[in-house]
Amino acid sequence: MSKKVKYYYDPESLAYRIIGSQKRKKFGYPALFLLASALFGFLCFVVLMNTSYFETPKDKIQAREIENLKLSYAILNKKIEAIDQVASDLEDRDNNLYRVYFNSSPISNEKRRGIIDKKRYQELEGFNNSELVINTSEKVDGISKALVVQSKSLDEILKLAKAKDKLLSAIPAIQPVKNEDLKHMASGFGYRSDPFTKARKMHEGMDFTARTGTPIYATGDGVVKNADNSLSGFGNHIEINHGFGYLTLYGHLSKYKARPGQRVKRGDIIGYVGSTGRSQAPHCHYEVHKDGKVVNPINFYYGNISAAEYVAISKIANQENQSLD
Repeated sequence: MSKKVKYYYDPESLAYRIIGSQKRKKFGYPALFLLASALFGFLCFVVLMNTSYFETPKDKIQAREIENLKLSYAILNKKIEAIDQVASDLEDRDNNLYRVYFNSSPISNEKRRGIIDKKRYQELEGFNNSELVINTSEKVDGISKALVVQSKSLDEILKLAKAKDKLLSAIPAIQPVKNEDLKHMASGFGYRSDPFTKARKMHEGMDFTARTGTPIYATGDGVVKNADNSLSGFGNHIEINHGFGYLTLYGHLSKYKARPGQRVKRGDIIGYVGSTGRSQAPHCHYEVHKDGKVVNPINFYYGNISAAEYVAISKIANQENQSLD
């Protein structure tokens, strides 16, 4: 039996046309609907998979553990910051109180904390919370190093405290020439005009004018290291090793009253004023060295002058005049 052919009248062309098959439309729309439904369902599945709706008990436990870990790290960081603050306060007291009191050089922050090598934390990189873990590790390592340095520093301070009496006796604390009227200070520490060349040069001590034969006193307890004229320009001179990093020099003596190896006390006469060596007039050239470096002697005269006298002699010492050697 042949398939029936259906026609429809087209008013525009005024003719009958064959009606096409509806089979394609019949199956096309349902297929399109099914495809759209599948895509929508897949999107919903993806969204739901990223929510807690489909979390398994294991996922929930793991998520809870991660949140607890973050909280624990946050609490740990607060405790570390508190410890770090305590360590910083201790370092500050150590540098500005303990070490100053015992005339010991402060410890630099670079030496206390140092530079942390970032490479040591490479194995901690690549995780979700790597930055948090690395920062915490850096803080702990920094504090650990600081505590080691601080422990050694306190051991040093303890030794100095036990030797406090010896230290206080050893520090050069008086002027080498009696100077009650403060008029015997001729030139201070710093750049001065050279009496021979007239060039501006560093004067590493203080010059006390006095008559030839005026007594010169040891400014602190110690052992006479040298009593000769071996140092160029100083003529007859004496060096005293006081220990604790202190050494004093007394130059241009007319004669000695101390010998190498002799133990002296603060206030003992060790020699007499003269004008030997590179000297323009009778005086005592006096230097103080600490840990191998020359320092300004005026900072050590607290043993025999008042605060007002210290201010007066400071003004004289700071005048940029001509030295006597």
